[in-house]
Parts: sequence; structure tokens; C-alpha cells
Amino acid sequence: MKCNDATVPDNGNVFLIGPMGAGKSTIGRLLARELGLDYYDSDQEIEKRTGAPIALIFDVEGEPGFRKREVAIIRELTALNGILLSTGGGAVCDPRNRKNLASRGTVVYLRASVEQQLERTRFDRTRPLLQQDNVEEVLQRLIAERDPYYQEIADVIVETDSRKARAVANDIARILQGTA
Repeated sequence: MKCNDATVPDNGNVFLIGPMGAGKSTIGRLLARELGLDYYDSDQEIEKRTGAPIALIFDVEGEPGFRKREVAIIRELTALNGILLSTGGGAVCDPRNRKNLASRGTVVYLRASVEQQLERTRFDRTRPLLQQDNVEEVLQRLIAERDPYYQEIADVIVETDSRKARAVANDIARILQGTA
């Protein structure tokens, strides 16, 4: 676990980053409740506003169209105060997202091994990037590309492998409240 003396900033914002299957949505909801923050998930916000699932957005607009929407929603949500935001796994690939996340709140990187990601996503047919023949190879490529970005902006790094979401959320809450 990495921790740069992270606490909840004055604006109250906490942002969860990490690969798909790391537990960002599940842990995010629990942690938001624990910290008394409003919870947002960037993918869910995009789906709500477009009225379309992420998979359909990928089909119609491609990944570039989805990423354009993602930049806009992250810019908007990170400008709010008192929120916990779970981001999509690839959000960190755009430098504008990294800048907004790093400068507008405490960034928590939920790290998960490829094996754990495979276990958690194996029955999920809603993730466009995993609709391939060799999912393990895809996940390895994605983590190799994205891990440097996750580490670049992370204030806190927490391992999620083989851990219950509640335990991870409690650990993060203690770190952010300065009681860890």
C-alpha cells in the first residue's frame, strides 16, 4: 500500500482509479457512504445521460467517441465538491482526465492482478474491450499501458486481490481520515 499522507481534501473529493474488475464501483459505493460523500460512477453517468449502454456507445461511436464523452463527464464531475467518483479503467489514458483527477481530489488507485480481473469479469458481457478471444492477453496489455498512469496520479495505492470490498473500503476510510 502506498500512501502519500493522503487525506480527504478540503473540497471533500475522492476519486477511485484502477483496472476493470478492481472493485471501483462496489468499493466506491461503500466508501462514499462511510465518508458521507455523494457517489458517482463516470460510466453510469454517461449511460444515464445518453440513454445507451457503454457497449452500444462503443459500437456506434467507437472508443474515441466514448473517450470524448468520458473527458466531458470527468471534467464536470471533478468540479463538484463532496463527491466520490469511480472512473472507468481507461480514463487515466487521457492527460486531461489525469490533470482533473490529480488536481481536484485525493486519488486512490485500486490495484488488482490480471488473475483477479479475470475472475471478477469472466461472466461480464457488457465490457466492450473484453469481447475478444484472449481476454487474459487483453487485460495484460491494458495494465501494461495504464499502470504507469495510475501510479503517476495516485495519492494512495490499495491492493484489492482476494479482499472483501467492505475491508478495502474500511482501510481506505481509515487512511483518508488519518486513523490508519
